[in-house]
Amino acid sequence: MEAEEVIICRCEDVTLKDILKVIAEGGTTVNEVKRFSRAGMGLCQGKICCRLISQVVAARTGRSLARIEPPTSRPPVRPIPIGIMADLTE
Repeated sequence: MEAEEVIICRCEDVTLKDILKVIAEGGTTVNEVKRFSRAGMGLCQGKICCRLISQVVAARTGRSLARIEPPTSRPPVRPIPIGIMADLTE
C-alpha cells in the first residue's frame, strides 16, 4: 500500500491522497479540507482524524501546527424514523 492510500478519516473513507488533492487545489484550512473531502464529517465528527488533517495542512502549507485553526464543529445529526415525528402531538 502506498502512503497516499492510507485512510485518514475512517468514518468517511477519506485517504491522504484525497486530502492532498484538496490542498493542491487551494484548500489551506482544515475547514476547507473538511468541506471538499468530507473528512471529519463522519460519526466521530473529526475526533479521530482532525489532528492528522491539521498536521497534513500544516506540513503542506508551511505553517506551524499552532497556526492551524481547528475546524468548526456542529452537533451530530442522526436520522429518525418518520413514524416518531408522526406520533408527536401538539
